[in-house]
Amino acid sequence: MTDPWTIRRVLAWTTPHFEKKGIDAPRLTAEILLAHVLGVDRVRLYVDHDRPLEADELATYRALITRRLANEPTQYLTGAKEFYGRKYKVDPRVLIPRPETELLVEAVLHALPKDAPSSAIDLCTGSGCIAISLAAERAQAEVVATDLSPDACALAKENAQRLEVAGRVTVLEGDLFAPVPRDARFQVVVSNPPYIASAELPTLQAEVQKEPHLALDGGADGLVLIRRVITLARERLHPGGLLAMEIGETQGEQVRGLLEAAGYTQVRIDQDLERRERLAFGTQPVA
Repeated sequence: MTDPWTIRRVLAWTTPHFEKKGIDAPRLTAEILLAHVLGVDRVRLYVDHDRPLEADELATYRALITRRLANEPTQYLTGAKEFYGRKYKVDPRVLIPRPETELLVEAVLHALPKDAPSSAIDLCTGSGCIAISLAAERAQAEVVATDLSPDACALAKENAQRLEVAGRVTVLEGDLFAPVPRDARFQVVVSNPPYIASAELPTLQAEVQKEPHLALDGGADGLVLIRRVITLARERLHPGGLLAMEIGETQGEQVRGLLEAAGYTQVRIDQDLERRERLAFGTQPVA
């Protein structure tokens, strides 16, 4: 009689298989996919490690392994990604939220009062993770989120509804500020725009290339959208308002120059947790 495929045995087979095929974090990936199939958290895998998988569970898991080996991102396979303490629905319509973007949210929250009304706009919102995080953390904040992709807007709306901030997050389809009333002004303009140079896209990891190119392609030098955001935000920020952007790790000095040339004050470039220049800030002059 063949030994049953228990949770322990399945993970013991999948982990070295992923490792041999060059999958990042092979054990973690195997656990995340199996927990997703079984509808449990990863801790439960260890509690029930001798539980045999049903035939349909094993078939579903094998299908996910095949897809992961074809470079589909784990987050697309499970349909979810944790970001700033909340679980977001993600799929090939949007960029997968990254940990470094949480640093952008953290910085922006310092600019929004905890106990007073405030306003912010999130450009190139994708899954809506930045806009939704701001609204969830600041109970009196009104947040607008825009994206050129109708598919991304649909998913951002779904995430806002599911995370119970839809009443204070307005998702609009269009190019940057284009769908927003011309007289609208904000205390914060935040954006994680496409910032990868077009020629570099084919060199990205195979998993990253599965993500929407619209959310990655920053034009010839990677700065096309960043330049536009810097210029347009000057017309949309209240005096003393903050512009906050995520940028590429080699773009710090260029973006600093663009912000200073555009007339922002208190310009700074911050590093992420791996000491790469990743965040750019500028303040709208008060006078």
